Amino acid sequence: MISKAIKIHPNDNLIVAINDLKKGENVTVDNQTVTIQERVKQKHKFAQFDIEKGEPLLMYGVKVGIANQIILKGTPLTPENIDNAFNENIHFENVGKLNPIKSKNSERFFMGYPRKDGSVGTQNVWLFFPLVFCENRNIELLKTVFEREFYPDKLHEHQQFLRSLVQNTKEKATKTKNQNPFPNVDVRFITHHSGCGGTRSDSKILGKLLSGYVSNPNVVGATVLSLGCQNLQVELFLEELKSMNPGFDKPLLVFDQQKIGNRDDLIKKIIKDSLKGIKKANEIKREKTPLSKLTIGLECGGSDGFSGISANPTLGATIDKLVAAGGSAILSEFPELRGVEQELVDRCVDIKKAKKFIDLMQRYEQKVIESGTDFSTNPSPGNIKDGLITDAMKSAGAAKKGGTSPVVDVLDYGEYLQNSGLNLLCTPGNDVESTTAMAGSGANLIIFTTGLGTPTGNPITPVVKISSNTSVFEKMSDIIDFNCGSIVEGNETLESLSTRLLDYIIQVASGEIKTKSMENRQYDFLPWKRDISL
Repeated sequence: MISKAIKIHPNDNLIVAINDLKKGENVTVDNQTVTIQERVKQKHKFAQFDIEKGEPLLMYGVKVGIANQIILKGTPLTPENIDNAFNENIHFENVGKLNPIKSKNSERFFMGYPRKDGSVGTQNVWLFFPLVFCENRNIELLKTVFEREFYPDKLHEHQQFLRSLVQNTKEKATKTKNQNPFPNVDVRFITHHSGCGGTRSDSKILGKLLSGYVSNPNVVGATVLSLGCQNLQVELFLEELKSMNPGFDKPLLVFDQQKIGNRDDLIKKIIKDSLKGIKKANEIKREKTPLSKLTIGLECGGSDGFSGISANPTLGATIDKLVAAGGSAILSEFPELRGVEQELVDRCVDIKKAKKFIDLMQRYEQKVIESGTDFSTNPSPGNIKDGLITDAMKSAGAAKKGGTSPVVDVLDYGEYLQNSGLNLLCTPGNDVESTTAMAGSGANLIIFTTGLGTPTGNPITPVVKISSNTSVFEKMSDIIDFNCGSIVEGNETLESLSTRLLDYIIQVASGEIKTKSMENRQYDFLPWKRDISL
C-alpha cells in the first residue's frame, strides 16, 4: 500500500503529502495519528506537531523556515504562515573531516571520442559561434545552410505542415531520411547578445566562457566569427583560451568580417574552410573509456514537491557511484544552495575552498540585495504552487543532487574544472544560464531533474531530463528522458533506481541513446550577464 505521506528525516517536523489529503483525514506518521485540519494538496507539507510562533520548521533535517504564527498539528504550510530563514552562523570546524569516498576499480566504461590532451568527449561537435552579437545573423545563415544539408529530416515535418496551411491542401505524411554525410560529427551553432556594449568585465568573462566551450572534450573544432571592432576582440578571446588551456591544439578557424569585407565572400570562405575541418573530424571514432573521464553537470528546474524526494536523491546516489569510479560532477545554482551552506562547508576538503564558497555566496547575495531584491524571492510561482514555499526548502532538496561526496573544489563562473570529484560552481538559478556555465566549465554530460517539465538542451553537451513523478514523464514524454516517480510510488529502491540511471547515463555518453533535447535539436545558450549595459 502506498503511504499517504512521507517524513524525509527523523528530525523533521514537516511532513510531505504523497497524495491530496482531505480535511478530517487521518494520516499515520511515526506510528502516531495526525488529523488533517485543512485540505493538503499533493506535494505540499503539513505540521506533524503543534508548532509555536518563532519555532524553526524542519525538512531534510535542516531549517527551511520559521513559523510566523502558531501552526497546529495537521495544518498545511503556506506562504502566509511561514517566513524564510537562513543559517547565518557559518563555522569551519568540520572542514576536511569528511572521509573521502573510496575509489573502486570499476569495470564499467563508455564509448567516447578521445582527445590529444587525454580528455574524452561524449560527442564530436564542430561548433560555430560569434564573439559579438553583430555576427548572429551570419551564424543563423550558416546554421540554415548546414542543417538543410546535414539534417533535412529535422525540418521537414513542420515545413510540410506549414505548406499545407499556406496552400490549403491536405498534409502529406512523408518523411525524408537523415543524410548527414559525416555521421561521426555534429555541427552546432551558438548565438548570444553579448561581446560589446557592456562592461569590459562582461566581455572578458564571455571570452572565458567561450574558451571553456572550445576546451570542452565534446568539441572537436570550432569556427569563430568576429566583426572586428567589438569589446571581445579576437586577441582577448585567444588570451583567455591560452590562460585556460595552454596546450590547446584543436582546429580553430577565426574569421573577421571587417577584414574580409564582402559578406558573400565571407560566408563562402567560412563554409569551405569549415567543411575541411569537419571532414577531418569525421575520421575520429569512439573508443572504450573508463568512467573517470566523465564529468556530469547537475541541474534542477521546474522543480516540484517531489524533486527533493525522488529525482534529486536518485541523481545524488548516482553521482556518488560515479565519483567512486574516479569521475567528476559539478553542482551549481548558488541561489538554490542558500540555506544549506553549512552542510556543504562541512564537506569541503580544506578551509581555502570552504571560505571561497562562502565568499562567492555572500558577494552574489550582496549584489542581489543592491539590485532591490534577495534570495528569498528565488522560488518561482510554479515552485510555490507545487509546495516549494521558501528558498531554503527549495535549496535543501536541490542540494541532494550532489550526493554525499566531499567537495574537492569551488569554481567561480567561467573557471574550468581542474580536480576530479564533486565541484561547486557559482552560477545563477536560471536553468539555461546554469547549464550554459557547466558546459563551459567542462561538463561533458548534464543531468537535469524536473518535476514540472522543461525542454532545455545545450549546444555541446547532452542534457538528460529526469522527472520526479510519473505523471510528468508520461505527459511530456517528448522532452523527458528518465522517470524517478517509482521512488514516490514505492515501487523501487534508491539503490536500484540509481544503478539504472547510471546505466542510462553510460548509454547516452556512448551515443547509444539520443536525449530528447538532441532529438528536438534544442540547443540553449545563455551567458550570465553580471554587469550592466553601457
